Amino acid sequence: MHIKHCFHIFFWGGFMKNYQITEWCSHFISQQVQPGDLCIDATMGNGNDTLLLSKLCGASGHVLAFDIQEQALCRTKERLQNAGSPVNYTLLLESHSNMYRYADEESISCIVFNLGYLPGGDHAKATRSETSIQALEQSLLLLKKGGLLSLCIYSGGDSGFKERDDVLDWLAQLDSRKYLVIKSEYYNRPNNPPIPVLVIRL
Repeated sequence: MHIKHCFHIFFWGGFMKNYQITEWCSHFISQQVQPGDLCIDATMGNGNDTLLLSKLCGASGHVLAFDIQEQALCRTKERLQNAGSPVNYTLLLESHSNMYRYADEESISCIVFNLGYLPGGDHAKATRSETSIQALEQSLLLLKKGGLLSLCIYSGGDSGFKERDDVLDWLAQLDSRKYLVIKSEYYNRPNNPPIPVLVIRL
């Protein structure tokens, strides 16, 4: 099923039962990724998205997962092993701004970003506009046609709003003939709730 059709069904077909933003993003990721796909988790964190991508692309696919904190890598490795995930992943202690070194252009089906800081980790090591936008620019080159870029943008608190504002400005400037950008938001929730964004390469 095409991802644009899934967006319509998600809201009008009764899928809006779980109000967690991670579930919102996971729904579209699950509709996108097929067995044998190559995927990237650009912000490994606690391994939730790495595990999801690993299960979806299966033994014939592969997941590249990036994080600059060893704590994230260790948590993700443990999570994948405990879940019985197929060994179809490479966990990289590396900035996502270097992802171009690990994949060919137009080879990736799905790339996932959660911008902010590692839950339970060092807040001083939150993602930053400069490297995040650099990684996002690389993502557009790595995505194959029909590929999906899933973004969840956390802001406020220790990390402030600069990254959120810079990333949203960057997204607004993408060529509409090449990319479909779908931005959603919790419109009536306080305390700067996360913003989910989907980018589809046309």
